[in-house]
Amino acid sequence: MDPDDHVCLCFRVSLRKIRTYLNREDPPVASLISECLSAGTGCQWCVPFLKHLHAQHQRGETPDLKISPEKYSQGRSAYHKSDARDEGIVREATGEGEDS
Repeated sequence: MDPDDHVCLCFRVSLRKIRTYLNREDPPVASLISECLSAGTGCQWCVPFLKHLHAQHQRGETPDLKISPEKYSQGRSAYHKSDARDEGIVREATGEGEDS
C-alpha cells in the first residue's frame, strides 16, 4: 500500500495517518488506534490489519501492508457480503506465512 491509501475504509483513514499516529502517540495496545479518526470502529474489516501495523511499529519497523488498495477493497466488499473475512487476504497483506 502507498501511504495515502486508506486502511480504514469506513472513516477514510490512510496508512500515512496511522503511521503518524503510531509515531506520535506510541499506543501500548492496537485498540488505541481507534483514537486516530475512529479507525477500526466501523465495519471492523480493518481490525486485523491495524493489529499488524501496531505490531510492526512495536518492533521498530515501518508499518506497511503488502497488498494493492484494489485487492484490499475487494476483500472488504466480500467481507460485507458474507460476514466472513478472507484469511488469504489477511495473510497476503500482512506477509504472514512468508519465509523471513
